[in-house]
Amino acid sequence: MNAPLPADLHDATLVPLLRVDDLSVAITRADGSEIRPVDGVGFEISAGETFALLGESGCGKSMTALALTRLLPDGGRIAGGSVRLAGEALLALPEAAMRRVRGGQIGMIFQEPSTSLNPVMSVGAQIVEALAAHGLRGEAARAEACRLLAAVGIPDPQRRLAEFPFQFSGGMKQRVMIAIALAGRPRLLIADEPTTALDVTIQAQVLALLADIQQREGMAMLLITHDLGVVARAAHRVGVMYAGQVVETGSRAAFFAAPLHPYSRKLFAALPDAGKRGSALDAPVGGVPLPDRHFAGCRFAERCAAAFDRCDEEAPGWHRVGAQTVRCHLYEGVAVPRPLEAAGEGAPQAIIRRAGQAVLEVRDLAVHFPVRKGLFKRTVGHVRAVDGVSLRLAPGRTLALVGESGCGKTTVGKAILRLIEPTAGELRLDGERYDALPPGALQPLRRAVQMVFQDPFASLNPRMRVGEIIEEGLAALGIGADARERRARVVDLLERVGLAGEMRWRHPHEFSGGQRQRIAVARALAVGPRVIVCDEPTSALDVSVQAQLLNLMRELQRDEGLAYLFITHNLAVVEYLADDVAVMYLGRIVEEGPLERVLRVRAHPYTRALLAAVPRIGGEDEAGRAGAAVSGTAVELPSPLAPPVGCHFHPRCAQATDVCRMRYPEPVELGHGHRVRCHWPLTGAA
Repeated sequence: MNAPLPADLHDATLVPLLRVDDLSVAITRADGSEIRPVDGVGFEISAGETFALLGESGCGKSMTALALTRLLPDGGRIAGGSVRLAGEALLALPEAAMRRVRGGQIGMIFQEPSTSLNPVMSVGAQIVEALAAHGLRGEAARAEACRLLAAVGIPDPQRRLAEFPFQFSGGMKQRVMIAIALAGRPRLLIADEPTTALDVTIQAQVLALLADIQQREGMAMLLITHDLGVVARAAHRVGVMYAGQVVETGSRAAFFAAPLHPYSRKLFAALPDAGKRGSALDAPVGGVPLPDRHFAGCRFAERCAAAFDRCDEEAPGWHRVGAQTVRCHLYEGVAVPRPLEAAGEGAPQAIIRRAGQAVLEVRDLAVHFPVRKGLFKRTVGHVRAVDGVSLRLAPGRTLALVGESGCGKTTVGKAILRLIEPTAGELRLDGERYDALPPGALQPLRRAVQMVFQDPFASLNPRMRVGEIIEEGLAALGIGADARERRARVVDLLERVGLAGEMRWRHPHEFSGGQRQRIAVARALAVGPRVIVCDEPTSALDVSVQAQLLNLMRELQRDEGLAYLFITHNLAVVEYLADDVAVMYLGRIVEEGPLERVLRVRAHPYTRALLAAVPRIGGEDEAGRAGAAVSGTAVELPSPLAPPVGCHFHPRCAQATDVCRMRYPEPVELGHGHRVRCHWPLTGAA
């Protein structure tokens, strides 16, 4: 039996709304074996408080949330423990009573709104459906649905009630999910990765919205996340979870000042930032152990550099260290926590990688999609997804293309590979134009330029084995003398990206998300490319898996001299990996130049808004300043079908003047290759 979790150390005057003690979940598999994804978890949450459950994928965070609401998968059961909400034992309630608790007293926001919302029902119908479950129907329900949409910040709620999920952006869909979760006026809100894969400005808006609603309603919140930046901005207290157990708890301030458990410290060490440029990230080796394992000792021992014999033989108990609690043998008899050493000064380190002759150039690229209506499908307008973009990629350097979702970044990447046909502009490989070549003449391009897509599970054929997936490109381009030579190259590639050669016989579903992304990188490397277009390759990965992938990409670039076009909205990754930055807004580049110049000067107000919205591990004051800084970008990204007249950013810009509303700005050269399109650019240090 696991040692019970001691009472969390927070304000003793707060009465816990939710108390979880020694909760365990068992799942019986088809072969009769049993796994324990949750094994002795305990914590408390008071009204008005946010408790963040932090850890990698596979640690049991989401299963813990499902257990609280008794929504376990087939074969799942509560194997032990108790869950009390306002003193009521939820695990003892009959199912009919539990249905009233779900949505009524406990609301839940799921990770992916696109799969959680019904695509064939209007948004209003889905909110009304949730209200009907709690006894509100008819016009009263419709009025309440309109109020909920307004409460979560959706403009013109009366009209948008009739719209369908596909008519909403990613951030707006998440707001709809929050409205549905609030329909029953819950006392506890469970938010399961509510900002994963959202761009930084939308993420900041969602976190600010949740904090505002919590303050108004006095709700308790369980925030499930793997993002330390989100925890720093949103949580009051933190619980670190590993392999089905909570291994550390404490207040946000204490946790970020001195994380105790070796696993917690590894999560901090794996974070990319400017201070770690030029060096490998200290990512935890391996992955979270599977829940079918039996553990005699500490569950983190096999990945812990500080482990000793006792760690393998005896499960650690809980120790109180200052205002924190930790499950680790290293803290037996320790009373004062050791502060976390700073990894660097936070300023970009100078890395001398001179820009040589361009291997790939993009000049005035435009991609316009026609909008057709009527019986004869006449063209009535164009979506200007990309509108005059110029880029230059040099060997051994990384150009980061950053911006919000919907600004055209992925379209640029696909147009470079001719997966989407450009409307105008020039594409040059080694100085030779290929934008007008027929599809049959693009074989040299296919070999020289490859792409790693955002979602590896969607881009890998589920019916093919991994070896066949990697070998397919080799066979298509005639690389390798025969099948035996190609198979040998597949084994070499898998080992190059940190996977075993025998894994070539497996299918994609048998791998973790990080492993699938490594397979996607191996497939891209198979044909010996000189340029790799990386489309959000780390957006939904845990911090440790992200660190492993970034280390791999950095090593490959150093050894192979690869040029990367790194498409992302993660500014922390940009600070660590990129040499040059291009900031994209509504189909156009608004600021570009060397990384150090762009991040220091921040000449365009949109660049400043993006950087301010990044969740930083810098305490409450920094989070507040960031929230204030993005208040001007709360307006949704305008449609590229009808971009604003003048500067496209002016409806969201606090500094906009009349000239910004009338005329699009010409490029302003700021020196050292740094240029910006703004009527009122900053030219010095921010």
